[in-house]
Amino acid sequence: MNKLRILGAALLVMIASQSFGQAQFALGVKGGLNFAKFDANDAGGSIKNKTGFHGGAFALIKLTKIGIQPELIYSQQGSKLKLNGQDLESNFSYVNIPVMLKFYLIAGLNLQVGPQFGFLAGAKSDGYDVAAQQFYKDRDVKSLYKKSDVTVGLGAGWDLPFGLTVDARYNLGLSKIDDDAAAAAAKNQVFQLSLGYKLIKFGK
Repeated sequence: MNKLRILGAALLVMIASQSFGQAQFALGVKGGLNFAKFDANDAGGSIKNKTGFHGGAFALIKLTKIGIQPELIYSQQGSKLKLNGQDLESNFSYVNIPVMLKFYLIAGLNLQVGPQFGFLAGAKSDGYDVAAQQFYKDRDVKSLYKKSDVTVGLGAGWDLPFGLTVDARYNLGLSKIDDDAAAAAAKNQVFQLSLGYKLIKFGK
């Protein structure tokens, strides 16, 4: 019995050693374009994408075919809206913390899924002032919106040689971003294209 236990323990050590021998830890930076808009049930106009950028840092813990990649990202979001012939724009900025689970296929190609927790850093918007009966531009509206946001990220990526990474990700808002119960149930929708580079890398 003792010999069986010793043999079993030795096998577990060998498997663990082989797995960790193929593990990778990396730290890097990434950035790219955002194509963002609000998903609103009743916006009263035509909603269009707004182009912005995102940038920040990531860490990757990869074990064989599965990786976990937490990130810290500054993200320009918002939306465009055409209302009564007027082109209006909302410029929001978030500090986002995605935690992506990466499933590796072949040659560095991977599929990604995971939650993202966002914190509102700033919010300015064009709109219509009912009391003054006129449109306004670039008004600070941060106090009207929730300070946090929850989304789910879905995407695909490619870990290239020499530390380069390419990602395409769609972040679908799960929570309403405004505090006004009477307002349209607006949620964030953001499509991202990213280019990254692993500054520090250990393992395969």
